[in-house]
Amino acid sequence: METKPSEVSSSKMFGGYNKRYKHFSPTLGCSMTFHIYFPPSPSPSHRFPVLYWLSGLTCTDENFITKSGAQRVASSEGVALIAPDTSPRGLSIEGEADSWDFGVGAGFYLNATEEKWKNWRMYDYVVKELPQLLNENFSQLDTSRASISGHSMGGHGALTIYLKNLDKYKSVSAFAPIVNPTNCPWGQKAFSNYLGGNKTDWEEYDATSLIVKFNDVSATTILIDQGEDDKFLHDQLMPHKFEEACRSAKVPLLLRLQPGYDHSYFFISTFIDDHIRHHAQALNLP
Repeated sequence: METKPSEVSSSKMFGGYNKRYKHFSPTLGCSMTFHIYFPPSPSPSHRFPVLYWLSGLTCTDENFITKSGAQRVASSEGVALIAPDTSPRGLSIEGEADSWDFGVGAGFYLNATEEKWKNWRMYDYVVKELPQLLNENFSQLDTSRASISGHSMGGHGALTIYLKNLDKYKSVSAFAPIVNPTNCPWGQKAFSNYLGGNKTDWEEYDATSLIVKFNDVSATTILIDQGEDDKFLHDQLMPHKFEEACRSAKVPLLLRLQPGYDHSYFFISTFIDDHIRHHAQALNLP
C-alpha cells in the first residue's frame, strides 16, 4: 500500500494553494486524508514553518480549510497550515459510527489501549507519523518550526499534545477546547471506551491534569478563545478549570471570553487571524 501521499485536489487561494492528499497510514491501518495550505513562496528554496490544526467532533480534514478563512493571514504571515482528519476511517469496527461523539470522527487525539479500538492512535499519527511524512515529502515545509492549534476536541488535542511535547512545538492555541475531559461527559465516554477504566491513564490526555507538570519558563503564552454563548460551555468545556490550574502552576494563559459567540466556525473565523499571528510570532522568532 502507498504510504507516500498523492495529491487529491488543489485550489488557489490568497496567492497560495489548498492541497488535499491521501496516503496509507501504518499507524492507523487505513487510508487517511489531510490538507496543506501552502502560502505564496518568495523563492523556490524558501521553507515555511507549519501550524497544525486539529478539528473537533464530527469534522474531517476539510472543515477548517473551507470555513475558517485562516488562509488570508497564513498567506501574509508565511505560515503553512496542516489539517489532518479526526479519526481512522473505513475500518468497519462494530459500533464505530453509532454515535457522533465517539468512534469515527471522534479520535480524541489519543492512543487507545482497549483492543477493539487499537487502531485509534491519533496521538501517534499527529505527533510522529504526519510530521515525518511531511518532512520526507514536502521540501518547502520546515517541520522543525511547528506550532499547534485546534477546536473543541481538537483544542483538547492541541493542548495535550503541546504539553506532552514542549520540545516539538513553539506555541499553542485553542478555540473552545475540552480542557478537562476526565470530568465531562464527552471525555468520560471516549476515555472509558478507548483507555479503559483506570482514570490515572485518562489524566495523560487531560490538559488540566498535565499543566501541573509544566516546567518551561520560556514558553509562549497559551491563547484560548471561548464563546460565552457556547451551549457546551458549562457542562463540557469548563475553561475556568484550566485557568485555575494554569494560575496554580504559574503558566502564562490568555483566556478570552467572547460575548455572544457560540461553538461554530462563525466564531472561529472571527478570531482566527489573532491565532495565526500568535503562532507566526512564535514560529519566526530566532
